[in-house]
Amino acid sequence: MRTRITLTLVALLGAASLTACGDSEQATAAPPDTLRYVTVGSPATASNDPHGGLGNESDAVRFALMYDVLTGQGPDGRTQPRLAESWKPDRSLTKWQFALRRDATFSDGRPVRAADVLYSLRRIDRKAAENYGRLAAFDLAASRVVDDHTVEVVSRKPFAEVPRALESMTFIVPEGSDDFTAAVPGSGPFTLVSNDAQSAVLERRDGWWGTAPSLRRIEVRAVADPQARAQAVLSGQADVAASIAPAAARQAEGRTDLSLVRRPAVTMYPFVMRTDRKPFDDPRVREAFKLAADRPALVQATFLGYGQPQDDLLAPADPSAPQGLTPRTRDVAKARQFLTDAGQGDGLTVTLHTTTSYPGMDTAATLFASQLKEIGVTAEVKMTPPDTYFTTVWGQQDFYTGYFGGIPFFDVARVSLISGSPTNETAWKRPEFDAALDKALGEPDEGVRNRVLGTLQQQVRDEGGYVVWGTGDGLDLTRSGVQGLPTGAGFGRLFIDQVRLSR
Repeated sequence: MRTRITLTLVALLGAASLTACGDSEQATAAPPDTLRYVTVGSPATASNDPHGGLGNESDAVRFALMYDVLTGQGPDGRTQPRLAESWKPDRSLTKWQFALRRDATFSDGRPVRAADVLYSLRRIDRKAAENYGRLAAFDLAASRVVDDHTVEVVSRKPFAEVPRALESMTFIVPEGSDDFTAAVPGSGPFTLVSNDAQSAVLERRDGWWGTAPSLRRIEVRAVADPQARAQAVLSGQADVAASIAPAAARQAEGRTDLSLVRRPAVTMYPFVMRTDRKPFDDPRVREAFKLAADRPALVQATFLGYGQPQDDLLAPADPSAPQGLTPRTRDVAKARQFLTDAGQGDGLTVTLHTTTSYPGMDTAATLFASQLKEIGVTAEVKMTPPDTYFTTVWGQQDFYTGYFGGIPFFDVARVSLISGSPTNETAWKRPEFDAALDKALGEPDEGVRNRVLGTLQQQVRDEGGYVVWGTGDGLDLTRSGVQGLPTGAGFGRLFIDQVRLSR
């Protein structure tokens, strides 16, 4: 999902450290089998615990190298086996048995057992307050070990998407592991050599069950500022910069020593309105704000052509996205009328919170504020530093710039739209919606399931608290010779173990 997504230097320190070495040959020197990877992160939210909140993408990348997961995302976006070789539900779609690989071992030589998997899932569930209830749909107390290589996972209700719901973030650790101050053995393709709040060094683990990585070493560095991440590659101090700004991508176009990797339509900065607080508790105000958005202008200013306008659907690329909807286009007069009908015709003042965590979040907010002014709304843009935005603004303020990273609609709904969800950021609380979602997720026929989910997605689009004005491509900058960087949406981008490098 949000992916909140959704990854460690602050912008100033990052920029200073990346430019201090200049463009000297010494700065660009690196072994031919070492990948230097910079990505999003902040020291304030750095973590060594793979089952916590994962506030830093840099931490999530490190965990994806160290620890195995049950299922993963294939190049076509569909769920594929990982640590689990296969799975099978019972008739009720509430009990799923996962058959584990028999050749998987932890880095200390111990075999990976079903007991390790169940312990890890239960620990993730136990830390729900930190990880936004990642496994809230499952009854882990009722789940059980069938044998050493089979685990039965029980869902609280019929759930046809269990393998997909367990994709990518089910990091498995040895049973009993609870202190992550020092590195805990993992069954992933790399082992940790060293790390701190700013960087991590990992080395290839011989004997991993999967395709052996061609890289011997991966260095992951967290840099909060997107321009500083791009500068790391431009100056020769990194091989990959994840999630760079569109302006930096434009500068890199045409250079033979660089490549731009695009992850189509995976970035979304919706404007989030709390539907339980004034003035957004009035649906006419929400509709006015949606009609105020000049979507092509927002896309152009924010993504510089690396994106496309959207129509307030939270997962427009999902198979469940409804088709044939009448596009919502800008209508200043109608927006003003909605505000007048809501008793706000004499002027409305709101605070729009934003940050620079991801490229263009601040640009989008500033432009939308100017568009709102044309319908009689004064939106005061308030900047919050990236290292505190997702702990002090996201999910708490009345009106702010959000983030989604290309996760399925059913995941968005489970995390952000269920009445009892701790991360229900718009306070969308409708028992009939919850019941319809439960019914859809328990539908074994994929076509029927997607049609019901599409109806629910349209309902949120029409009545909910999101202004989804566009999607942007994820933009990663690489030096020449980097191949095999993941291009999918969601958590699949974290798994970089099969990247290849030629210098």
